[in-house]
Amino acid sequence: MSKRIPPGPKGAPLVGDLFAFMRDKLSYVQNAAKTYGDIVRYRLGPLTVYQLNRPDYIHEVLVGQGEKFQKAKLDGQIFQQFLGNGLLSANGDFHRQQRKLVQPAFHSKRIENYGQVMVDYTAQMVDGWRDGLMLDIHEAMTKLTLFIVSKTLYDADVSASADGIGEAVHTLNAIGGDQYNQGFVFPKWLPISQNRRMAQSVATVDSVIMPIIEGRRKSGEDKGDLLSMLLMAQDEETGIGMSDRQVRDEAVSLFLAGHETTSNALTWTWYLLAQHPEVEAKLHAELDTVLAGRAPTMRDLGNLPYTDMVIKEAMRLYPPAWILNGREALEDVEIGGYFVPKGTTMFMSPYVMHHDPRYFDEADAFKPERWADGLEKRLPRYAYFPFGGGPRVCIGNSFAMMEARLVLAAVAQHYQLSLVPGQNVQLDPLITLRPKGAMMMKVTSRQLPVTSGQLSAVSLEPLAVGD
Repeated sequence: MSKRIPPGPKGAPLVGDLFAFMRDKLSYVQNAAKTYGDIVRYRLGPLTVYQLNRPDYIHEVLVGQGEKFQKAKLDGQIFQQFLGNGLLSANGDFHRQQRKLVQPAFHSKRIENYGQVMVDYTAQMVDGWRDGLMLDIHEAMTKLTLFIVSKTLYDADVSASADGIGEAVHTLNAIGGDQYNQGFVFPKWLPISQNRRMAQSVATVDSVIMPIIEGRRKSGEDKGDLLSMLLMAQDEETGIGMSDRQVRDEAVSLFLAGHETTSNALTWTWYLLAQHPEVEAKLHAELDTVLAGRAPTMRDLGNLPYTDMVIKEAMRLYPPAWILNGREALEDVEIGGYFVPKGTTMFMSPYVMHHDPRYFDEADAFKPERWADGLEKRLPRYAYFPFGGGPRVCIGNSFAMMEARLVLAAVAQHYQLSLVPGQNVQLDPLITLRPKGAMMMKVTSRQLPVTSGQLSAVSLEPLAVGD
């Protein structure tokens, strides 16, 4: 095995490059790739990090030698504080077992049935809009995706709790980002502000999720949704079902991950469209031609290729999961001819790869048309990977893509969103890639090609989900 060590900055004693990384994470990881190449070694406090900036190296960690890596300890510790032992924090056999139990909820036929709920909740949202309305688009998208994931996966209405949940999720995201920076998690018993805020936020989320679980457990009703699957799941060997705590961990994991990433993707999509009127005009033309004023359906998506390209391009420039920093070598490994010692933390950044000019012409430009000629099939597998990859690839990727396209179509055909002047929109790379603070936009009604199919709120009755 090679003993070559990858190039990288020397860093300061003890802290390494931690402070430079904390000052501007996105610039740091991009500059590391530009300066040192396809594999970079640096230290962030106690962590020795190898950053991989080449698709085949990323493939080796996620797939090729995937059994030699696991979710990193720090990653697991951060997620376990609020997700317990759910899919995002579990490792090994337990992770595989839980993923197998959850997977049927995201079967393609079930996802198709979720489409109407997505459109209905979008209709309910825009029914309250009016010409000239100023709104925080990130807050609006967060609430919308929260409602959608709650209804589709748990048949629950969380509208009364949306503000509290949104604030709790933001707090958890910020604390998780701080803990990545500091390189460790404080013991829970330590009476410090970070722990108090964490506990309060977890309690807020649990106050919404636990009554839903308890009520369904008590009724014994099978609604064919994810929650029913979790409650009825049994170990193949022992026949023992999940405890309420296990159900809670999976429910919270998918509840949080299922709305946070999609809301960020949609927020950045509106931001980009507001700055590129020529792209917005092409999107409107497609929606006017295909939908002619009526609400979109799952069946329309195949006829909305430009809508799909807009979402893909927004997720290229602003991938919600901007870095996959949770893989730890279980043994000594060789990647790209370099020695990776046991315990090394591996960083793989979709943000870095998605802005790499080797794979994307005018990599920093918003050009949805780049996807029109089969680019995705021609790219190396991990040049574009907004949903991660390997055995831990996002379990809800098809759900998220359908939701993003339907929401974009349902809103954009009726309204144009423009940035309120004077804002300084900044990226906030926490656990996910969010805007820093509010992103205020002005709502302007569009003239539809027909007037008979105006989008309006419809009954939000529970959905019968088939196999």
